[in-house]
Amino acid sequence: MDIDFNDGKWLNEPESWQADATGLTLTTGEKTDFWRETHYGFTRDSGHFLAFPTTESFTAQIRVQGEFRTLYDQAGLMVRLDEKRWVKTGVEFTDGEAFLSTVVTNGQSDWSVSQPFRQLDDFHIRVTLAAGALRIQASRDGSRWPLLRLAPFPIADRYEVGPTACTPERSGLRVRFSEFSIGPAITTDLHDLS
Repeated sequence: MDIDFNDGKWLNEPESWQADATGLTLTTGEKTDFWRETHYGFTRDSGHFLAFPTTESFTAQIRVQGEFRTLYDQAGLMVRLDEKRWVKTGVEFTDGEAFLSTVVTNGQSDWSVSQPFRQLDDFHIRVTLAAGALRIQASRDGSRWPLLRLAPFPIADRYEVGPTACTPERSGLRVRFSEFSIGPAITTDLHDLS
């Protein structure tokens, strides 16, 4: 079912945001980020996240539009249990170009990037969580969904999921989120790209 963005609960509400029947537009604050320890040795829990409750298994997907141009500019979906157990996935700008990025955090963060397609100013991201397995897929058009990541994630009775955006090196990134839905976990074969 499609979600009304006004029904979410903010973690680190941005100063500038607007929600209506068609989507959510926000502008990131100064040096916002989510990260825990690995490589850099610091913990950040200051990124913007609009949380919606889920059951123990679900599929959530969203369309993301923005001009990602500065190091670590990022936007997509977050799944969160608490400040030590979360996942963020979507676009991240690094090494001079945009990549699809996933950070899985269970006490400490890991980070992976890939480019199954390069046009990342307008794309879709999907997260499916069921039975301790997190499946992340991305799409240019909302119809073909190549696998981005498969990772373990703690089993719980409920999670929070929703749009997230961060700019660790600046402020002022404007991001548009739309076509957000949360529903039963899609249990198709791992190599089914529909």
